Amino acid sequence: MDTTKILIIGACGQIGSELTLKLREIYGLDNVVASDIRKGEQDVFKTGPFEIVDAMNFDQVAGLIEKYQIDEVYLMAALLSATAEKNPAFAWDLNMNSLYHVLNLAKEGKVKKIFWPSSIAVFGPTTPKNNTPQYTVMEPSTVYGISKQTGERWCEYYHNKYGVDVRSIRYPGLISWKTPPGGGTTDYAVDIYYKAVENNQYTCFLSENTELPMMYMDDAIRATVSIMQAKKEDVKIRSSYNLAAMSFTPKEIAAAIAHIQPGFEIGYEIDFRQEIADSWPSSIDDSEARKDWSWKPEYNLESMTKVMLENLKK
Repeated sequence: MDTTKILIIGACGQIGSELTLKLREIYGLDNVVASDIRKGEQDVFKTGPFEIVDAMNFDQVAGLIEKYQIDEVYLMAALLSATAEKNPAFAWDLNMNSLYHVLNLAKEGKVKKIFWPSSIAVFGPTTPKNNTPQYTVMEPSTVYGISKQTGERWCEYYHNKYGVDVRSIRYPGLISWKTPPGGGTTDYAVDIYYKAVENNQYTCFLSENTELPMMYMDDAIRATVSIMQAKKEDVKIRSSYNLAAMSFTPKEIAAAIAHIQPGFEIGYEIDFRQEIADSWPSSIDDSEARKDWSWKPEYNLESMTKVMLENLKK
């Protein structure tokens, strides 16, 4: 078994909780240290080492890395789009300083490899909406997007200037039955399944034809693991890779649910998140990721809907 020592910062979040369990499966329970600002998801601190850490506190992060002799850091701590809009200054501090700390520790040779997630939020209203290319106009209109775009620039800078092995992907909206929705604009696509199982109806905060790029969580975890396991020379983009699986509208996801669960109804009460969604792409060109490290999704809307409803009913 690989004895790589891994630290996950933000291990109790939507992605972090599932990523922690997957990495423990691959690298061994004791080799993956989960950490977060407070205890959250039970499996995360029951299945292996867990530490309370403030991602914005350099000394705490550095201390953990030294204590466990960490080789790789997955920095998953962040404030998401809709939540960040309510507290822009804190969102900027958390999203930026946590990355800065980890990059500097890698620069000092304390860490060999970093994973840092970016997002489709780096794009903005001026970005081509359909099949958004890897290299294009990026004028994000949210705090979350601004922090992710800045983070991409820092990652690339630290790689080019100091040789830091940092790897990143731009996640689309992520959908999982294991963690409840967590304050993102794309989280309607998680919530809709919960409400479908609870009372067979859902009121959506986005309009029926708002198309957004989405991905089932298993695919996102697989992509994360595979970019980190790719050979150094195969990871050619050091800002962040476009990543895609499917794109759909609230109307289409509702139809997919109704196909399995007849009588399901959707209504619409549009709020401030519509403006955020309107600034994002409706589909993504991820040909660079497919070419460089053989990325390929396994789930589409139909297969994801089946899995989501089956598991939530349990």
